[in-house]
Amino acid sequence: MTRSLGHGGTERQVAEIAKSIDRARFTPHVACFDPGGFREAELRAHGVPILQMNMRSFFSRDSLRAVARLRSYAQTHGIRLAHTFDHPMNVFGVPAGRAVRIPIVLSSQRSHRDLIPPKHLPMIRLSDRLVDGIVVNCNFVRHHLECDYRVPARKIRVCYNALDTSRFHPAPRTRPPELADATTVIGVVCVLREIKGVDTLVEAFARVCRDRTGIRLLIVGSGPERHGLERKCQELGIWKACCFRDSTSDVLPWLHAIDVFVLPSRSEALSNSLMEAMASGCCAVASRVGGNPELVQDGVTGLLFEPGNPAALATQLEPVVDNPGLRERLASAGSQFIAENFCTARSIGSIETVYSEFLSK
Repeated sequence: MTRSLGHGGTERQVAEIAKSIDRARFTPHVACFDPGGFREAELRAHGVPILQMNMRSFFSRDSLRAVARLRSYAQTHGIRLAHTFDHPMNVFGVPAGRAVRIPIVLSSQRSHRDLIPPKHLPMIRLSDRLVDGIVVNCNFVRHHLECDYRVPARKIRVCYNALDTSRFHPAPRTRPPELADATTVIGVVCVLREIKGVDTLVEAFARVCRDRTGIRLLIVGSGPERHGLERKCQELGIWKACCFRDSTSDVLPWLHAIDVFVLPSRSEALSNSLMEAMASGCCAVASRVGGNPELVQDGVTGLLFEPGNPAALATQLEPVVDNPGLRERLASAGSQFIAENFCTARSIGSIETVYSEFLSK
């Protein structure tokens, strides 16, 4: 159960699990509030049924109709386990799942709870008590729930994100026409929200490119920060060295154009975009927040810097821009680490184990 089936890491994880879970043991269904989204077509192509609840507000008749629709659907299809994947569905789906008597109800926590609107936190705390278990995507979030929200450790299960390493794997760096003249491409692929800290990357790039020619900055993503970032690039005098492109469902060509992938988030759990970049052979540089250090081991599988600090980021960028050997060594170690620990089979196996455990109780 998830809010929508469009762009986003959570939506991708829902789709990966539903597509890849063992059909000899489980029959997956997906429920969402919002109709449409490119993940819907992807899921339907894999034969996954979708329940659209068409709900716009928790405090309206929409919510009552959604509960009725969920009850009818769960009874018709014999749903035995419901798993909510984001905070709107934790708020709605957990109590609704209990109300319609689905035997097992699990929730998810995939980010720091400071990012959840405060008005929803009381219901999130209630959902912690109502669920049979909570699935988190990294040890940072597990520790956060145990220490800051007193969630019993017995309820929490860590399942790292799944990544299709048959698709995301190292390949020769290839430049699209707009980056054909670049010697080194520094880039990021993410939704352009304030929490992603892309302004830190822009400021750091301005420092790094000051005495270097041929390096380019690629920003792939859409969101509320887009115009402000474009304006900042112009103000810093680096506009001609920057390339902005809209969000896309096919990020792989852009990742194969990037030499150094930077994730400058101010808050993060376990980033799908960082995993995809590392798996695709980019040298990773990430902020030291959340689950990033679980992916980027500083000096081994990439480099870390303090969030919101352009000078610290520039200091980490300079050696990997100037030293191709170092850049390639870090990139190779990073891709190997992702392939060994976050392949789809391993991650889907973890979630299958969790589902089987709770269903057998």
